[in-house]
Amino acid sequence: MIKSMTGYGRARKLLNNRDITVEIKAVNHRYFEMYARIPRTYMQLEDKIRTHLQQKIVRGKTDVIVNIDDTQSDIRGVKLNENLFEAYYNALKDISQKYNLSLDSSASVALRFPDVLTQTRDETDIEEIWTDVRQVLDEALQDFLHQREAEGARLAQDISGKCAQIENAVKEIEDRLPQIEADYMQKLRARIEELLGDTKIDEQRLLTEVAIMADKLAVDEEIVRLRSHTRSLKEMFENGIAEGKKMDFYIQEMNREINTTTSKIGDIDITKTAIEVKSIIEKIREQVQNIE
Repeated sequence: MIKSMTGYGRARKLLNNRDITVEIKAVNHRYFEMYARIPRTYMQLEDKIRTHLQQKIVRGKTDVIVNIDDTQSDIRGVKLNENLFEAYYNALKDISQKYNLSLDSSASVALRFPDVLTQTRDETDIEEIWTDVRQVLDEALQDFLHQREAEGARLAQDISGKCAQIENAVKEIEDRLPQIEADYMQKLRARIEELLGDTKIDEQRLLTEVAIMADKLAVDEEIVRLRSHTRSLKEMFENGIAEGKKMDFYIQEMNREINTTTSKIGDIDITKTAIEVKSIIEKIREQVQNIE
């Protein structure tokens, strides 16, 4: 199944008096990279979350945000960090005196600084917490993967449509080739008549010259290969197959064949069509970069 690398998932549950919220979001990246934002008390969960996600996410820069509100679960009391409190309190007084500021240096202000007052809890086994977090993580992951699959399906449909556009353009180039040969013969005949005047034209020699020109401008092989690569890429997306190296190869070869076709034939109409094809190929290349 085709999956996009971008996605978002969120879940929230109340388990064992813990209000747990998990958010997962990802953007394009060559490999899987995870950045976690977890409450400091539960930083031990980061490796478990990383290992768990690696089983489902192959590529993408992935941000995971875990919030655990356990104020109702296992609080025993509040502890004062006396050294930190005194440091803040004395600093406030010094600043007030040194700079002659009417700064509120009361104890109540010092108590508001981070980590001066901390909650004390019963020791809880990290595996027990992980069981709850994993349950919420799995729900968020399911939502996340569903979005990736939905976006991947849209990408596959769009790229298949672009491949069809290329096939139509190749048909236009193919249909134009006989006219290019006829135009060349007409121009060559007119040029010879201009040079020879009333002298009779050697039709066989004229046909030979046209055949030589046609051979030099022949792009049959390029068109066959371009059509083959386009069809193969289209089939990959229609069948839900995501193979990065193969996709990159087909896109590279499609670009090579259309460039060769353009360089061989100096026809303005074919050049315009080829430019459109190259533009479509570039759009496909950009979209493929978003596939996991």
